[in-house]
Amino acid sequence: MNTSVKKEALLNVAERLFYEHGFRGVGLKQIISEADVATMTLYNHFSSKDHLVEEVLKQREERYWWYLDNYVQGENNSAFLNAVEAHGKWLEEESYQGDMFLRAIEDYTGANNDIENIARSHKSKLLRYFQILANQYSEDTHDDLANYFTLLLEGATSMTTLIGAEKATEYSMAMAKKIIQ
Repeated sequence: MNTSVKKEALLNVAERLFYEHGFRGVGLKQIISEADVATMTLYNHFSSKDHLVEEVLKQREERYWWYLDNYVQGENNSAFLNAVEAHGKWLEEESYQGDMFLRAIEDYTGANNDIENIARSHKSKLLRYFQILANQYSEDTHDDLANYFTLLLEGATSMTTLIGAEKATEYSMAMAKKIIQ
């Protein structure tokens, strides 16, 4: 395995383990073992567990925006519905056990690292994303629309652990249609 392949393996294994067992429930030894790399390989790429968590969150966020960017096209009300659909696909495939970014905020608030900032920035970016969409759709209600859709997606994410991604997306789509009518 070359260096970038090893780094990618570390990130992917760490993300899966952090998501399944929490940030505090996974040690570096387990990540090294499951990624099948040497200890020095991990430290050549990541100076600490916190740095690894930061990079995992950045990778996860990049993948989330890939979902939205690939689904959301256009500047009319269908862009809102496409965003809800894309988020539902994300929930089904990547976030079926809750929100890794909220977990990061909970686990790392007040810690001396960038983890909390990365996670909070992701949430802020979602609101800004809907503010841009809403601005293109309606000048009168753009602030309300942005907040409605941000809350809708955050609520769907939370409800996924209770009712499943498919049902949460179904309800979210129904609510989204009512919001934009």
